[in-house]
Amino acid sequence: MAYGKIKADAVIYDNSGSDVEVSVSSMGSGGLDSIQVFNTAGSHTWTKPSGITKVKVIVTGGGGGGAGGQADSNCGSSGGAGGTAIEVIDVSAVSSVSVTVGSGGAGGGADANGSAGGTSSFGTYCSATGGGAGLKVSNYSNTSKTSGGTGSGGDINIPGGDGGQAGGGNTSDSNAGQRGGASFWGGGGTGATNNRTASSSSGDAYGSGGGSGGHNTGNAANGSSGAVGVVVVEEYK
Repeated sequence: MAYGKIKADAVIYDNSGSDVEVSVSSMGSGGLDSIQVFNTAGSHTWTKPSGITKVKVIVTGGGGGGAGGQADSNCGSSGGAGGTAIEVIDVSAVSSVSVTVGSGGAGGGADANGSAGGTSSFGTYCSATGGGAGLKVSNYSNTSKTSGGTGSGGDINIPGGDGGQAGGGNTSDSNAGQRGGASFWGGGGTGATNNRTASSSSGDAYGSGGGSGGHNTGNAANGSSGAVGVVVVEEYK
């Protein structure tokens, strides 16, 4: 992967409505040296390589799992995406930092809720919660869309995309599942079709939500799991 050179201090516009100034000089004098990527759910340790003085971390929570459809009439809501926090940190006096990568939430079986995604963090510097769990529907009614996670502690904090809202109907109609919420890294899994010729799929990109199960008369499809979160550490001398 190639990295271009930035010749002046940059101004980035984020979705909070404010400009965020990022001083290039704050990234170290030697430029990008290396990258460490933590993409397995659980606890890890980032160990600073020799000569590194600054890091830029991108922390994304796990995606929520989609709910299953119901046999009588309803599709479930899909999983929300994990939030993201991005922060530049001076690590001159730091040798290591604990890292947590949030798991993707499990998809729900027929007529069952999914599970929420796990929180990711880079020490106490910044963290991002996982996407919300997809919910089943009862009594032919609609439910609210599933909320995405939130980032906190970063220079830039980005919410995860919401999951699709579940649909209700009656015992003789068909409802397709919903696509999972999109994360900072990309889109979520697809929902099951209403005739069940294709099942739902798990989140595609890091931290994205799983698709939800659909329905046609007398049958229901399972929801799918959200994608694991990620912590990316760009290292600068």
